[in-house]
Amino acid sequence: MERPKKLETRINDRIRVREVRVIGPEGDQLGILLTDEARAKANELGLDLVEISPTARPPVCKIMDYGKFKYTTKKKAVEQRKNQKIIEVKEVKFRPKTDTHDVEIKTEHARSFLEDGNKVKMTIMFRGREITHPEIGQQMLEKVSEQLKDVGMVEFFPRMEGRAMFMVLAPGKGGSRPVARPTPVAAPVAAPAAAPVKVQVAGAEVAVTPRPEISSAPAVAVAPVASGTASAPATPSDNTGAAQS
Repeated sequence: MERPKKLETRINDRIRVREVRVIGPEGDQLGILLTDEARAKANELGLDLVEISPTARPPVCKIMDYGKFKYTTKKKAVEQRKNQKIIEVKEVKFRPKTDTHDVEIKTEHARSFLEDGNKVKMTIMFRGREITHPEIGQQMLEKVSEQLKDVGMVEFFPRMEGRAMFMVLAPGKGGSRPVARPTPVAAPVAAPAAAPVKVQVAGAEVAVTPRPEISSAPAVAVAPVASGTASAPATPSDNTGAAQS
């Protein structure tokens, strides 16, 4: 795809229309004049006739020093680009087990980013069972933010996202702003043990603790057995003998 061509500013003899609306060098309106007449007025003043609004009907031209106009326009564009500072977010990563020396090096990197006018996102990655101790990462972020308070202020307080804790610092002086503590990660909680159930077995009261997986099932009552010697049910062989007798 071709880029559209930049319209070239037409001046003096390059202005080919029959008549133009003319603005004087001091901004005064000279009205609609024939192009040759407007060009002659510009020559008398040692200036240029510059087309500043080619789409108007008739086009609008101004009598000015075109060289000076180009220089001023270019200077303004440079100043605008200089003032348009693009702020980037730099990330510095830690681990709960990062040793003190490495923490100091990463802290200095964060300091240089803040001094350059960039924001810093400090991330602590947790692995395995490290996630059960978020206070370690919290303490590390508090310490780093305290060391950088002369060049950075907390923009986003520490928070957990999945297995990572992060905090964002922005350029500026943070002073002694308190750092909010993240919500601790709760460890898995075991289900409460079921209460013992008393049942009658052979005329005696026995306490039975249901297993966890059936703790919600209703207790089944066991019918009491009469005291004394219980008669065993007759076997087929006993019945046969009784019949023969």
